[in-house]
Amino acid sequence: MEQTRLLNLAQQLQPKLTNWRRDFHRHPEIGYEEVRTSGIVAEHLESLGLEVTRHVGKTGVVGLLRGETDGPTIALRADMDALPIQDQKAAEYSSQVEGKAHLCGHDAHTTILMGAAELLTGLGRPKSGNIKFVFQPAEEGLAGARAMIQDGVLENPKVDAIAGLHMTPGQDTGTVGVSKGVAFASADRLVIRVFGKGGHAARPHEGIDAIAVSAQVITALQNIASRLVDPLEPVVVTIGKITGGYMGTAIAPEVEMIGTVRTLSPILRERMPALIEQVVSGVCASFGAGHEVVYGDGYPVVVNDHAMVDLLTETVDGLDWAKGWSSIPPSTGGEDFAFYCEQIPGVFFRLGSGNEEERTRYPLHHPMFDLDETAMPYGVGLLSSIALEFLARNTTSEGERSE
Repeated sequence: MEQTRLLNLAQQLQPKLTNWRRDFHRHPEIGYEEVRTSGIVAEHLESLGLEVTRHVGKTGVVGLLRGETDGPTIALRADMDALPIQDQKAAEYSSQVEGKAHLCGHDAHTTILMGAAELLTGLGRPKSGNIKFVFQPAEEGLAGARAMIQDGVLENPKVDAIAGLHMTPGQDTGTVGVSKGVAFASADRLVIRVFGKGGHAARPHEGIDAIAVSAQVITALQNIASRLVDPLEPVVVTIGKITGGYMGTAIAPEVEMIGTVRTLSPILRERMPALIEQVVSGVCASFGAGHEVVYGDGYPVVVNDHAMVDLLTETVDGLDWAKGWSSIPPSTGGEDFAFYCEQIPGVFFRLGSGNEEERTRYPLHHPMFDLDETAMPYGVGLLSSIALEFLARNTTSEGERSE
């Protein structure tokens, strides 16, 4: 269809998009609690005449736009969950739920995909192939993508490729950033417990101070990146929480540390548990302390399919209203979109949502995070264009798969 018309259709949705996004922002729901959100999504998809399946991956929703004939299927994905962080904005649409807020843009992701569903259904059924609209719960650490895959989101009909986006305050509104190949780091959970011996703070030699040992462990862990791993291989080990001790006049007998490990290499990711065990055991042994390391597999590395990246960038280049794209380095952030990319070709890109206003430049997960809502029609147009282009490239005039 005419390129300008596609954007016009997306921009005509701006009032709806703004209302949807602000409603979701006022009523955030964290992972696997997205009952209200998924209900609104499902009702909207049903109103469009789509085939709708609820409770996929617990609170996920899937809408299917079936083509006139069999052909390939592309999925478009949005995550719906909020964060357990207090909203500190002074906006009329600020979170009304204590201790929970949409501070990562997932409210906009959900809104954009609702808009894309409305735009694409308004154009009529594809001549060949299908489009799945995947509204996913629990991206923030609870692996909602994996839960949806286990519930069959990539089947019936089988999905051949998937695309998704993420709002990015560090990019100008409407611009696209994408990485070919590795795009986001693996994100694994780390728990370390140090077991010492309690005693009086005035006689430290009679005990084994778990806090002092833990301080040495935290410092030593940074030597993994600087001394045990190739300096050209990025790795991050962060301890974000430490708990231990009873009072200022007592030696702490036990400390628990909780953190995260990020890598951009699946091979290095496999090595990290052994390297961490080596460092922790060595430090603890030198002080006579015991230890326990619990390493939990989190999200894999997100690897964008090269052909899907090419489809994205060539689509953007072909849209006279698009604001352009740039090749960007991988992020050490984690994304459970990785689970989809392990199964099928996928592309996950970043959509700029920042402008000259300070409120749109706060980083993701910041309690003041907000975004430029005029970015949303670009997201609607881009996801719609990607879906249409994928079907066009992968079907013949007879509606059969291309060789």
